[in-house]
Amino acid sequence: TAAVLEKKLEEAKIRHAEVNIIEPFDQIKTGPFSVQPLPVSHSVPDACALLIETKAGRVVHSGDWNLDPNPVVGYRSEAKTFKEAAKKGILAYIGDSTNANVDGRSGSERDVEKGLAEEFKNCPGRIFVTTFSSNVGRLISIARAAQKAGRKTVVVGRSMHSMIGAAYDCQYMKNVPDFIAEDDMDDYPDNKLVIIATGSQGESRAVLPRIARGDFPDISTRTTDTVIFSARAIPGNEIKINEVKNNFSAAGIRVIGPKDTANVIHVSGHPCREEIVEMYQWLRPKIVVPVHGEHTQLQAQADLAQANQIPQIVMPRNGSVIKLAPGQAEIIDHIPTQLLAVDLKRIIPANHLSIVQRRKLQYTGVVHVTVVLDGRGELAAEPKINTIGLIDPDDMAEEQFIGNLHEEIIDILDDMGEDEISDDHFVTEELRIGVRRFVFHFLGIKPAANIHVVRIP
Repeated sequence: TAAVLEKKLEEAKIRHAEVNIIEPFDQIKTGPFSVQPLPVSHSVPDACALLIETKAGRVVHSGDWNLDPNPVVGYRSEAKTFKEAAKKGILAYIGDSTNANVDGRSGSERDVEKGLAEEFKNCPGRIFVTTFSSNVGRLISIARAAQKAGRKTVVVGRSMHSMIGAAYDCQYMKNVPDFIAEDDMDDYPDNKLVIIATGSQGESRAVLPRIARGDFPDISTRTTDTVIFSARAIPGNEIKINEVKNNFSAAGIRVIGPKDTANVIHVSGHPCREEIVEMYQWLRPKIVVPVHGEHTQLQAQADLAQANQIPQIVMPRNGSVIKLAPGQAEIIDHIPTQLLAVDLKRIIPANHLSIVQRRKLQYTGVVHVTVVLDGRGELAAEPKINTIGLIDPDDMAEEQFIGNLHEEIIDILDDMGEDEISDDHFVTEELRIGVRRFVFHFLGIKPAANIHVVRIP
């Protein structure tokens, strides 16, 4: 985690930031609390749950975890660690709900390496594999599976390179076959290459979606290629992911997801129902607070906790303020929360006016009109009209639309009286209303209309 943070600080040109590294089982005192990280297995190495000591009792916050019995990299979630923590009693367990509606167990990353190696045997040309860049264990599994298939591995995507660099810094990449540079791909035949690419969630600017659209400059597709999604869709991303898959499929390229093969090509880094029950048995908490998931997943863990005779269950929402003790656990207040959006070089609220306006413009388009009036209120030059998102200027039939709009603007100005034509606000509003009415009449769209009135002596 510290290595990844340092690389992100470096990218942001933030220097000399103090990064304090905390080891598992360290005791950290902060105010009235004592916090101890407890190592757990997860797809991101060095994950830890938190054991929080308070005067009212002990609380375990699980963070992201699972019960992978033999992780490729990182810690195991050890029963003795949590049973030891439970000896003094656990007031509350605040737990990962991502897979609370999934029966069974999440599986082992070791099985993915075997499954990918089997899948690679059926692929005639290049193999593109996409997964989360933070899943270092998966990147190792892919590289080892490629080696078993007699293939070299290439990594494409900035976040992948950054994460692998951090993994090398932390000595996690021991006994992992060397990756070859992107520039060296042409030195190998197609059936000797595995390409790991970013974009498992359909992110438009990531490598794999760009390759699917045909706008990645260095890599174009071939019908002998195979694309493997070694990840599951985060709820809400399904449409974007399907768009990527459809683009590849339309190009005659085979696409394989976790449900499309009998081979294990993905396991989750989050606990399924059997694992959650096992954690309940280790900790024996008085209270369960489901977190980390959609509402249906939180409810699934709440139902699971009730079925396992947990005395109290609190179902939170974003911003809930929860009292765990003394007395009955309950929600006592709410703090307003909101989503944030990364807007290129800034972070802004997701409901920021600029985003709202851009979202609206994709449906309405915009018309810019500039009129230059002389001292008598007469046109000193032809009106200048620009449209965005309304017509194709190369289409002669649609180009006539601009001519008709031009005549409408002149008609509106001609209908104004002497006092009206001398009032910039009146001229602007009349043209704005008239332009929008005209466009709606012909196109059925009410665009944003920006009117600029210029006066010359």
